[in-house]
Amino acid sequence: MDLIKRFLGYTAVDTQSSEESETVPSTAKQMNLARLLKEEMEQMGLSEVSMDEMGYVYATLPANTDRKVPTIGFISHMDTSPSMSGKDVKPRIVSNYDGGDIVLNSEQNIVLSPSLFPELLAHKGEDLIVTDGTTLLGADDKAGIAEILSAVEYLQQHPEIKHGKVRVGFNPDEEIGMGAAHFDVEKFDCEFGYTVDGGEVGEMEFENFNAAKAVFRIQGLEVHPGYAKGKMVNASLLAAELISMFPANETPATTCGYEGFYHIVGLQGEVDNATATFIIRDHDRAGFEARKAFAQSVADDMNRKYGAGTVTATISDQYYNMKEQIDKVPFVVDIACQAMEESGVKAVKVPIRGGTDGAQLSFKGLPCPNLFAGGMNFHGRYEWVPIQSMEKAMMTVVNIIRITAQRNW
Repeated sequence: MDLIKRFLGYTAVDTQSSEESETVPSTAKQMNLARLLKEEMEQMGLSEVSMDEMGYVYATLPANTDRKVPTIGFISHMDTSPSMSGKDVKPRIVSNYDGGDIVLNSEQNIVLSPSLFPELLAHKGEDLIVTDGTTLLGADDKAGIAEILSAVEYLQQHPEIKHGKVRVGFNPDEEIGMGAAHFDVEKFDCEFGYTVDGGEVGEMEFENFNAAKAVFRIQGLEVHPGYAKGKMVNASLLAAELISMFPANETPATTCGYEGFYHIVGLQGEVDNATATFIIRDHDRAGFEARKAFAQSVADDMNRKYGAGTVTATISDQYYNMKEQIDKVPFVVDIACQAMEESGVKAVKVPIRGGTDGAQLSFKGLPCPNLFAGGMNFHGRYEWVPIQSMEKAMMTVVNIIRITAQRNW
């Protein structure tokens, strides 16, 4: 099946995940794509094809060489972001992009413009897949799924390319941070792997934030406002004071690269009680621990000022920087860099200002850097992906598999 036809078929399946759900997968509709992928891989003749009750799909491309070669894996996620609808996606191909504005939806005056997204100009002359402006596209990460399966199919069609055993795995709920939670690393049984879930062509990511969540619960005291003097403790006002104690120049809007931050993501408050929820991020483990300690000190300072028990802080780790694990197996990065170069792509090593399934998998025993899938402007109506970038991602996967088989292990 053609790479683009495969991708467009996947975008027709609504797989939006939900942060409010407590089921696995978080939305039942993700199972529709899981079943489709299971059937497709069976029709391709892959072995060990399976799907569990949570929607995790696995399969194997058997080795075609007698050489001792490590088993490697490739992973992408099936869900799309809760941030915008992925239902009734209407993709359109803009052939030979001319560098100008792309009208996505004339009725709603939705325009994809290089004046707002200058990265478009780097893809002038290429063929872009865009939305109609009413949904996201789903290149994150259906492009990755299509690239992995197209690479596997390419190897099936070119048996002269020798390779070891290759495993593929597709999971739900990555967008809500739960994609790796139930991924069966033992069953996957690989020595190393790659997620294909990055953005711009050439990007390779093996550093990500250390991440924690901090929830501050603030207890106030509500009395009639006419008789409140010296008695009332307004929890909403205390929440505002607590927020002001965090450094204003260490937020997502004021940082980039390796700089960490504090980010308030939720605020609910009344007079009697309030809750402020932060996420804490830092690439450096020592800096990460210092940030968590600072968050706790904010609660301690509030309690000293207003009385013990006024503020309760719950700080919990979410994931860690995969670089700690990848540094133990640097050849995993070397192979990917060589594969990109042989696909006509310059490898660009960039830190992830976020997380990835690969980070959690790396700490579960599967070293797993993240490779580009080619998509841009994820999670919204302006999402797009160049066909040429998808083709290069597919060939990068092919080359990783080939190079791994050629190395002297």
